[in-house]
Amino acid sequence: MNQYLQTKTIFTKQIDNKPSLNLGLIVVIPAYDEPFLLLSLMSLKKSDLPICDIEVIVIINDSEKTDADIKKRNFETYHQAHAWALKNSKPRLKFHILYFPDLNSKHAGVGFARKIGMDEACWRFGKLKNRNGIITCFDADSKCEQNYFKAIEAHFKNNPKSPACSVNFEHPTHGADFEPETYDAIVDYELHLRYFVEAQRWSGFPFAYQTIGSSMAVRVHDYQKQGGMNRRQAGEDFYFLQKFIELGKFTECNATTVIPSPRPSHRVPFGTGKAVNDIVNSNGKYETYAPESFVDLKVFFEKVDELFKTEENEMNTFLEDLPESVSTFLQSIHFEKKVIEIKSNTTNLKAFKNRFFRWFNAFQLMKFMHYSRDNYYKNISIQEASKWLFETVDLEIQKDNLSYLKTLRLKQKNS
Repeated sequence: MNQYLQTKTIFTKQIDNKPSLNLGLIVVIPAYDEPFLLLSLMSLKKSDLPICDIEVIVIINDSEKTDADIKKRNFETYHQAHAWALKNSKPRLKFHILYFPDLNSKHAGVGFARKIGMDEACWRFGKLKNRNGIITCFDADSKCEQNYFKAIEAHFKNNPKSPACSVNFEHPTHGADFEPETYDAIVDYELHLRYFVEAQRWSGFPFAYQTIGSSMAVRVHDYQKQGGMNRRQAGEDFYFLQKFIELGKFTECNATTVIPSPRPSHRVPFGTGKAVNDIVNSNGKYETYAPESFVDLKVFFEKVDELFKTEENEMNTFLEDLPESVSTFLQSIHFEKKVIEIKSNTTNLKAFKNRFFRWFNAFQLMKFMHYSRDNYYKNISIQEASKWLFETVDLEIQKDNLSYLKTLRLKQKNS
């Protein structure tokens, strides 16, 4: 048993059945009050099998403070899914349904459920001494393309130094499952997600990737090396993936697509469900970060090389030459002191830039975006923002948000 399994897991192994000697990929699905879990399991079942064998681990969970009606539905879902798993598991694709009721309410939530499942995957791969096994995260209301398993297996084979990756995702933009306003809302929200990443890349930020919980995968060895999944009740995916993105060898698996649900939700304080709910309740109006914030960041990032050569007594001049939004933000986070520290621990420009962006990472960038929004540039409509982006990166202006979204999907999938 390795150190991670000894010190970082919350529970001992839960699955007694011996794993296949050919097990190479485990899908982890958290499930809380999920009436359509079987639809997601059926989607995975329909996926073509790769060379390795597959396991799917579902973590149905609730807390000690969960409403009695939800607990009842979770219990029913567990028995329904367990019966389905017994009937549909095959030698090369096995489904395990685990139920964790009455978890400590301080920690219970999607992050904790993902951790329980991903740690169980560690126990499974540990039994085989498989350091390169792949753990993928999925959601209980998601579906996937038929090549999902094959594409992820091939991606890690073709990128042997990549510790983790994001998987391409596309929400449904029409259908009969939801009201038209919900589909309109998810178009705006996904467009915001893609605009935000594309604008970061244009600005020169090196860590611009999507961080969607249902659309990510990691090697088991690297998962353990980076301390595993956190127990956050929202945003667990963002915080988890940043650890791998900052290593510098993070990749994107764009050869397949996960199809997350566009459903509204009140269950978490932010994220897709919350955003869709807010958009619907605000009569379809959605605003995103103003382009000026990215313009100012681009000026800053283009001067990072110059910063390496800037002496301590020249730091004020350096700051004065930056856009005011950036300059005042940097002063608020003790920029000068941090740069001095970084320079004292690096001897060349490459090392300086690596260390600098490990500090001015996605967390700092997000803080800047909020600071800039609150003090300088108010949010604007996602359609206005998309128009600016397309003009700036020399793409043809589109007629509506759905057209903007489809164009960005294609661009990012082929990048």
